[in-house]
Amino acid sequence: MTQSTSKCPIILVDDDPDILLSLQQTLSLEDYDCQGFESALDALNKIDRYWPGVIITDINMPYMNGLEFLRAIQSIDPQLQVIVLTGHGDIELAVKAMREGAYDFLEKPFATRKLIEVIERAADKRRLVFENRDLRDELAAQSGPGPRILGQSPAIRQLKQVLNRIKDAPADVLIHAETGCGKDLVARFLHDHSHRAKAPFVAINCGAIPEAMIESELFGHEAGAFTGANKKRIGKIAYADGGTLFLDEIESMPMALQIKLLRVLEERQVEPLGSNKVVDLNIRVIAASKVDLLKLSQSDDFRNDLYYRLNVVQVSIPPLRERVEDIPLLLENFMRVAAARYQLPCPEPSAQRIAILKQHPWPGNVRELRNLAERWILMGESTAFNDETHSAQTKQMSLQEQMARFEKTVIQDALNTHRGRLKPIQQELDLARKTLYEKMKKYQLEKQDFKTDA
Repeated sequence: MTQSTSKCPIILVDDDPDILLSLQQTLSLEDYDCQGFESALDALNKIDRYWPGVIITDINMPYMNGLEFLRAIQSIDPQLQVIVLTGHGDIELAVKAMREGAYDFLEKPFATRKLIEVIERAADKRRLVFENRDLRDELAAQSGPGPRILGQSPAIRQLKQVLNRIKDAPADVLIHAETGCGKDLVARFLHDHSHRAKAPFVAINCGAIPEAMIESELFGHEAGAFTGANKKRIGKIAYADGGTLFLDEIESMPMALQIKLLRVLEERQVEPLGSNKVVDLNIRVIAASKVDLLKLSQSDDFRNDLYYRLNVVQVSIPPLRERVEDIPLLLENFMRVAAARYQLPCPEPSAQRIAILKQHPWPGNVRELRNLAERWILMGESTAFNDETHSAQTKQMSLQEQMARFEKTVIQDALNTHRGRLKPIQQELDLARKTLYEKMKKYQLEKQDFKTDA
């Protein structure tokens, strides 16, 4: 078995329950994640364009045979890899399936080694499909206008997949993340890489505008609508027409305004203060919160109906402590940007320094790392790392705790490099399989979190 091949998920379809069970057991022994179905129709519900694995199907089945199943799969994604299993009398159908796009076929009975070899080749081809798609998306994102989302950790790869899927969807989006994770960056990314990119992007921090002014800021007003309203004002919502309205810290919006915002979201119309005319809107609303809005709504501190109206598509941004393998790339980027801004040289961090950064809990997330990079460029390494937030943590940890943190980081890096494949990790770290499993369990590391190639 080649080390370059990760264990892809497999969908297995055969109407004979004995054969199905036998193949599932065989593939499970080879460490494959295998889902078995006796009906092609049931299996079809589990497949979409983003499914990363290989499909194995019998050719001769009731209701929907293997050839019909293949055609249905091809309509979902012509680049899904399908292996057809056939009896001696069905060779002609199998050849026809190959002509229509099946990856390969195997005649029953077949050797396990032969099946695994075909799966590996099909998995490599499917992986290449995703790599090419990711490369095209990445090139488009890097060459286009607007911000970039940096990182190759599993969590960030998954975030990029989600953003690329929803960037042109008309649905409103709710972003949830801790402070400093880049909620505004994600909102701007969605706007700048969507078909709304040439229209306005209007950002409002609901927690920064005085409560007395926020209604006028959002909805606008007519002249004379209230004391001091000397002239007509176009509100932020109307100004965003055709583009994107970004409401940051939505949890800070006063309850009375939440009712009005809900009406805007439902009707896509806004009525300025002092006016009897409504203004039609074509906007996409992106809201962001650092707290759990569902819990707030359950405690009556946020409108329940507004939460469910905003939560059509939810995007979660991982905190930096859950993507420590991205720290070297982020740090280099922030240091280069700071060096260019201040016209100062950009030093190269040592491996020891990177290891220390990976052990830090990063309560301020990416913003904290960016601030560190700027201090490093402006004041030097020793001054930047003399900060209590980066020294007290390590000083308070015992030697055993520091070694455990380092060991977890090494295993995480290996899992990310090999995308969850345990055999090459065993060889790289010189660990027995049982020992590696025990350490992964100790540090709550799951290989499936690192194995997606989508």
